[in-house]
Amino acid sequence: MADDRPVPLDEYPVHQVPLSMKHVATGDRNAYDRCIFHVLDHEGRVLLIVGLGVYPNLGVIDAYATLRTGNVLHAVRASDALGEDRMRLAVGPLRIEVEEPLRRLRLVCDGDSPGDGPSGDGSSADGSLSYDLTWTAEFPALWEPHHVQRRGARLTLEGRRFVQAGGVEGVVRAGGEEFRVNATEWTGTRDRSWGVRPVPGEEGGRLAEDHPTEGFHWLWCPVRFEDRFLMVIVQEDADGYRTLNDATLVRDGHPDRQLGWPQPEITYRSGTRTPIGAVVHLGDLRKPQELEVEILTSSPLAIGAGYPPAEDWQHGTWRGRGWTDRRSYNLTQPHALAAYGVTDHAARFRLDGQVGHGIFEHGSFGRHDPSGFIGFDSVAP
Repeated sequence: MADDRPVPLDEYPVHQVPLSMKHVATGDRNAYDRCIFHVLDHEGRVLLIVGLGVYPNLGVIDAYATLRTGNVLHAVRASDALGEDRMRLAVGPLRIEVEEPLRRLRLVCDGDSPGDGPSGDGSSADGSLSYDLTWTAEFPALWEPHHVQRRGARLTLEGRRFVQAGGVEGVVRAGGEEFRVNATEWTGTRDRSWGVRPVPGEEGGRLAEDHPTEGFHWLWCPVRFEDRFLMVIVQEDADGYRTLNDATLVRDGHPDRQLGWPQPEITYRSGTRTPIGAVVHLGDLRKPQELEVEILTSSPLAIGAGYPPAEDWQHGTWRGRGWTDRRSYNLTQPHALAAYGVTDHAARFRLDGQVGHGIFEHGSFGRHDPSGFIGFDSVAP
C-alpha cells in the first residue's frame, strides 16, 4: 500500500485543490516545479549557474551547479527520491534556503570528493566546486508571459514563470581558485517556473513524426541596471511567427512601462550560430531605444547543467537514491550537442546611457527565416 500520509506543508492554508500538498493537480508525468540562478562578475571571469527542480509525478528531486572560469566548466549534479518536506530544498551537497521569500535566499554547495572519473564526453572527475552565497533582490519579482507550446493539438509545455534581479555576496571556490563575491562587482538573476515541461523518457510517437519541428528561435534577457531592471523575451517559429514576446522595464519598485515589440539583431561567429554580440531594438513609440549586448563568457546548458540534448544526465530522470556526480569539462574541446541546446551568455548591456549586466540566453535551431537559416545544418556565413 502506498504511503499517502499528510506532509508537513499540509498544515498551512495554501491548498489550491482538494489534494495533499504532496500531489499536484495534474496526472501529467511532465509536471515540474523548479528554479535557476545566474551569478556573474562584471568582467566576464566567472559564470555560475545553479538550479533545483521537483518532479512530483516522477518522484524525483534534483539539482545542479555549473561554474565557468576560463575554458573549464566545473559541474555538480545530484538527484534523489522526492521526500515529504517540500520546504527543504536540498539534494546531496546542493541546497537553497529561502530566508525571506521573494527577497533573500542562500545558495550552498558543500565541497566533496571527485565524481566518477573520466568519460567519453571529454569530462573528468572534479570535486573542487563549492560556494556559499546570499542572493538579495533589488527589484520586485516580475511575471513573464504565460508560456504555452503545442505539438499539433497536444499540449507539450505550459509554464508560469517569474524573474528577478539583485545582488550577491559570499564566496565561490573551484579549481584551486577563490572568488569573493560582492553586490557591487557581481550581478545575480533568477527565474522560477512551474507547470508541465517535457522530461526524458516519453517517446514522441506518430504525433511527433506527423508534426516535426522545423525551427525554434529563443531569446531571454534579464538585465540589472543600477536603478532599473529590464526583461526581454522573444520566441519565434521557423517562419518568424512570434509565440512569446515581452520587453518590460521595472523602475521605482514596479513595472514602469512596456517597450513594445523587441527586434533582435544578432551577430554570429562565422560558420556557427554562436552569438558574438547583438543589438535589440526596443519599440517604445515615445523613445525608440537600442539595447546593446556585449558577450563576456558563455555556458551551454547541455553541458553539465542537464538541459536537452545533454546525454550524460537530464532533469527529472531517475538516478536512484542519493546520486551525486562531480566533473569538469574542457570547453576548448568540441562538444557537438552544445550547438543544439540553449546557451547562457553572461553579458554587459548598454541602454539609454546606462551600463548593466545580466544574461543573454539564446538558442536557434533549424529553420529561421528572419535570420536566413534554412535548416538544422545552416550556419552564419
